[in-house]
Amino acid sequence: MRDLLLLITRHGYAVVGLAVFLEAVGVPVPAALILFVAGVGAALNKLSLTLALPCAVAAMMLGDSLLYVLGRRTGWFLLGYLCRISANPESCILRSAESFYKRGRVTLVIAKFVPGVNAMAAPLAGSMNMSPGQFLRLDFLGVSLYTVTYSVLGFACSGFAESVVRQFHLVGRGAEYLVVAAMAVYVGYYAWLYWKQRAYQVVPRVPVEEVARQLMENPSHVLLIDVRSHGYYDPGAVRIQGSVRLEPNKLKTDLGDLSKEKAIYLYCT
Repeated sequence: MRDLLLLITRHGYAVVGLAVFLEAVGVPVPAALILFVAGVGAALNKLSLTLALPCAVAAMMLGDSLLYVLGRRTGWFLLGYLCRISANPESCILRSAESFYKRGRVTLVIAKFVPGVNAMAAPLAGSMNMSPGQFLRLDFLGVSLYTVTYSVLGFACSGFAESVVRQFHLVGRGAEYLVVAAMAVYVGYYAWLYWKQRAYQVVPRVPVEEVARQLMENPSHVLLIDVRSHGYYDPGAVRIQGSVRLEPNKLKTDLGDLSKEKAIYLYCT
């Protein structure tokens, strides 16, 4: 933390702004820690929170707005890309969509505090065609709450943080090796996740013409299932004739009850 404090002291607001921007666009940067250390620095008169906080809010909103626009233009493609290195890519989008479905607009206000949803909220709001004005208002509230919480926490805990830094200084190189090892484990964990989930990068698909041909030739042996995510589906939505609606978050349970003698095809958003 001492080196991080020195970095923020020297380069100040640029480090804080860059960290929160990178986290906003999905890069695994510990922005909360940066904000906490910025609060410690403010308590030690190394920088001013009256400048650091607006910088952080502007940078994070810039990142969120970028993902919002991309989500609005690309739909679920961007969400799928962001979910590739998630701990559970197959449920990443569904978990975020379910949060919007249950909590509605409040999701944008609390999203920064929820792992797995923090980087997904802005593009999801864009893909669901939330109006720009509403998005900016709610995102501003969420970003402000996030930045103020961690920086004020750092300011209030500055005495404790100083004692931790002193202990690390006394331990010497052993503490440095420990920090380097922790960072290596962190990077290795994400590399392992990417390797483990590489199979999800290619989703097997069936041409529409093939399904239509099977429906015409032998309709009793074909089962179509509507698994569109929340936000794109409501009870009155138009559905392919003869298809069955299943909730996306209950697929593992519901699919087990279906007949294995039929060819089963799923269609989503």
